[in-house]
Amino acid sequence: EVQLVESGGGLVQPGGSLRLSCAASGFTFSIYGMNWVRQAPGKGLEWVSSISKSGTITTYADSVKGRFTISRDNAKATLYLQLNSLKTEDTAIYYCTKDTIGGSRGQGTQVTVSS
Repeated sequence: EVQLVESGGGLVQPGGSLRLSCAASGFTFSIYGMNWVRQAPGKGLEWVSSISKSGTITTYADSVKGRFTISRDNAKATLYLQLNSLKTEDTAIYYCTKDTIGGSRGQGTQVTVSS
């Protein structure tokens, strides 16, 4: 059974940083691309970033490019998202997804950016 467990969210002031983690189990993590998506209050899912199975190719939404960094540790079956220079509009529940943007995802982790 695919399991994805996101963690690392919290309340942070504008300009602050957080590091999100996604612990994966139940499948061979190293052979799948992974993604981060987010859902802001009252809005639909928004793609944030993707990473190839080897970690060599990364892509970002324009809204987070230059501020967020996706990475992975295949030995630990864990996906990461470093969030820097956070803005109030980054407030959302963040989810990791397996393979496709609409693939299996966990319960999410709440990121709230507020002064």
